[in-house]
Amino acid sequence: MRSVCMYFQLHQPYRLKWFWPDDSKGFERYFDVAINRSIFEKVASKCYLPATTLLAELVDQHEGDFKFSVSITGTLLSQCEKWNPDVLEIFRQLADSKCVEFLDETNYHSLAGLFDSKDEFREEIKAHHDLTSDLMGVKPQIFRNTELLYNNSVAETVSSLGYKAILTEGVDQLLESRSPNHVYKAKDCDIAVLMRNYKMSDDIGYRFSAKWWEEYPLTADKWACWASKEQGDCLNIFMDYETFGEHQWADSGIFDFLRALPNEVLSKGIEFNTPSEVIEKYDPVDEIDVGDFNTISWADMERDTSAWLGNDMQRRCFEEAKRLGPYVKKTKDPELINIWKHLLTSDHYYYMSTKWLGDGDVHSYFSIHTSPYDAAINFIAVLLDFKSCVFRKLAEMDA
Repeated sequence: MRSVCMYFQLHQPYRLKWFWPDDSKGFERYFDVAINRSIFEKVASKCYLPATTLLAELVDQHEGDFKFSVSITGTLLSQCEKWNPDVLEIFRQLADSKCVEFLDETNYHSLAGLFDSKDEFREEIKAHHDLTSDLMGVKPQIFRNTELLYNNSVAETVSSLGYKAILTEGVDQLLESRSPNHVYKAKDCDIAVLMRNYKMSDDIGYRFSAKWWEEYPLTADKWACWASKEQGDCLNIFMDYETFGEHQWADSGIFDFLRALPNEVLSKGIEFNTPSEVIEKYDPVDEIDVGDFNTISWADMERDTSAWLGNDMQRRCFEEAKRLGPYVKKTKDPELINIWKHLLTSDHYYYMSTKWLGDGDVHSYFSIHTSPYDAAINFIAVLLDFKSCVFRKLAEMDA
């Protein structure tokens, strides 16, 4: 292995409140400010501040040899602006280091990429690009879709917007005998595809503190040895940023692991590269063809869309929200449009999943709902009330 490409996803949604009609108006009629702020502050304290401080120290310590990439959703950036500007400032320090590449994605961490029309998808990508450029002083050239959702039409849309590469999951059924540790090219469009090595990524993200795991405890030296034995050009390690301090708590040793990792990897003769550097260094070895009806993702065992659209409740809620879009935009009301875009956030549909066992535990993480059925009922209640607001507004415009 010649190169390690590390990417971290940062996201917090605006969760719905338990809805009952009252006198509140606008965004706070539907979204629970108190709960969202409480969760943000907890994760900022446990993860965003300590992890980012440590990563900034490692970047300085290694003087350009330690590099990685991040993307921060618009929903999280707005929470940082409102509730803790110190988090934004330390992200800016990473951007200024020139060793950290910022990626674009959908502004609302939404499922808009699954719409037949890609107009909303394009709008959200542009909104995220503008916000990231404004707050971080960077202009991202690489894209990662919500939950690494990918199919040919997504790749074509992203390519048409001028991005150089897109990230997705290294799904075994898609790759067949091929390795995720190479650069690929999307079918019928000029964009590179970087595919996540899910085993090496999940060894850190999911199994790090699992005492039942035969490789427990995982050390930086052990992981770096595994990386050095991987075949290919680039080892793509993509994971949630909340791995550091939130999913894997500080007392698990995750920060000690992170602190030691750059030295151990570099000592094996492996470089750290950003996605832009990877696609400059290595040529595509093959083409990736995912039919429009075979969308892949990084979620759950199936690695498809079933995490969000796997049951009738999820599909009904998604279709109702999607159908409402043209009417919302017809109002030209910025507040109504903002609410609707936040209702497309993938987390709402994720909380409705009826999967159980290991996948079910992940779906309930940070959910305010006691069951997926409650999540669906509450979403429909919100959507019906919101729909009435939209059509009242249209009636007033026609009066």
